[in-house]
Amino acid sequence: MPILENDISGWKKIVVIKYFKQLLRKKIIRNVIVVVTGAAGAQAITVAFTPLITRLYGPEAFGILGTFVSILSLVTPVAAFTYPIAIVLPKSDQDAMALARISAALAFMAAAFLSLLVLVCGKEIVHFLNLQSINDFVYLIPLAMLFSAFYQIFQQWVIRQREFKISAKAALIQALSLNSAKASIGWFLPFGGALIVISTMGYALHALLLYLGAKKRKFTSNFLKEKMTASDIKDIALKYKDFPLFRAPQAFVNALSHSLPVLMLASFLGPSAAGFYTLSKSVMTMPITLLSKSVGDVFYPRITKADQEGENVYALMVKATIMLAALGLAPFMTVFLFGPTLFSFVFGNEWSTAGNYASWISLWLFGGFVNRPCVVAIPVLGLLSHFLIYEVVSLLVRAISLFIGLVLYGDGVAAVAIFSLSGLALNFFLIVFVMAKSRRGR
Repeated sequence: MPILENDISGWKKIVVIKYFKQLLRKKIIRNVIVVVTGAAGAQAITVAFTPLITRLYGPEAFGILGTFVSILSLVTPVAAFTYPIAIVLPKSDQDAMALARISAALAFMAAAFLSLLVLVCGKEIVHFLNLQSINDFVYLIPLAMLFSAFYQIFQQWVIRQREFKISAKAALIQALSLNSAKASIGWFLPFGGALIVISTMGYALHALLLYLGAKKRKFTSNFLKEKMTASDIKDIALKYKDFPLFRAPQAFVNALSHSLPVLMLASFLGPSAAGFYTLSKSVMTMPITLLSKSVGDVFYPRITKADQEGENVYALMVKATIMLAALGLAPFMTVFLFGPTLFSFVFGNEWSTAGNYASWISLWLFGGFVNRPCVVAIPVLGLLSHFLIYEVVSLLVRAISLFIGLVLYGDGVAAVAIFSLSGLALNFFLIVFVMAKSRRGR
């Protein structure tokens, strides 16, 4: 009997090894591993530095940075009208290059317009919103927006070429440089303004690293030398008009719904409350950045190809969604149950309130983590107009949730709890809707 058991055990090991070897032969699995490795390394660097950074910069400094980043996230989708996201879709590189040119031109024009707006009435807008904590840094928003737009352009080109190693390497270098700068400068200037300047330069560095990687793929030579008429560029812009018409407004509405907690907490309760939320949200999005974005970057071109070749898109989405749900359940539930204790131990006693925020945020972000394949599939399935309606409704629901918590209860934790529960329900509704559409063939 022992001999038989040993034989069975050895046979099982051989089967498992062969299974994993077969998985590794699949290109999509290898690509996911490359992207996940880069994202994991970048997140590991951030995780390693965060306990030090939270002890150098207090909640108020994090709140000032969070307010700046929230405003930046509102203007970034408008910068290139989400044309960069379409770079992956064309069959020809020439059409993709035209989209890159359109995106770059729009980004420069948007940055120029926003600079003029900030110079004329930037401080008045900040005062009206009761966000005086960033009064001296609004002038950096147009520059940060421009850097962020070019990051998107180069990132999508690298994804199009399936050069995932370039993306992974850029993420690692950017994370190490950004966190090293925060930790070093924090000893001398532990203020929110320092975090804003460092973060702005971080966007520039990430764009530069991807640019250098794209250069190896002859991106720059084609971008500058390939001849395209104004008519050609106009035709491409019209062909992908759904992106500025539907995806850009959707991205803006989505950014507004995500930025609302920081902006409303800062406006109603001050920068410290916004700082608690900023840390809890950034820490909780680490597993999302690590896995769901990595899978999404690989899944987007894969599902595009599947749709073009008539494969079963619904089956691909179901498998990816179940995989993410299984991967995310344990870590998100751990934070939900032990948030305050974990945050106090890791980041310092003054961050216990951030742990209370994180407990509730974990529920909302779990839904966002699981629905990533469905969100990625939306432009491929032609559901951008539906998604825009969904985002508008989501924004209204989340705004009402925050208003109830802040005005009726006057408490940040209550506001975040109601906001997060509504977000969880909305995320799972989106999964059901997109799955149903894909199964019925749109």
